[in-house]
Amino acid sequence: MATPAGNGAAAQIERRRSSRYPFDSSIEIEWGSIRLKGRVMDISAEGMQVEVANPLWLGASFTAHLPLKPPVQMECVVRRIAPGQSMAVTFLLNDKGRTQLAVLLETLAKK
Repeated sequence: MATPAGNGAAAQIERRRSSRYPFDSSIEIEWGSIRLKGRVMDISAEGMQVEVANPLWLGASFTAHLPLKPPVQMECVVRRIAPGQSMAVTFLLNDKGRTQLAVLLETLAKK
């Protein structure tokens, strides 16, 4: 596979299937009996970047609660981490959650 010339993030090939939008929201992570608080930094139709002091490891699964109206529960898997800073996750939603997310993304796209 060919890579573009240059260094850094700007030179990386974009692999996302959908657009990400800046989104500042609290999020509660439920991992077994442990509850973690975090902040969503950006979101797309497939995933989000979550700022959290102690990110989980690659491949870790957890349930997240996003405080929309009504709240959305999502099953997440960690795909990338920035130690001590954040983690990128993909998620699965039920039909109601997908509808709520679609409305949110449409609103964010208009900003």
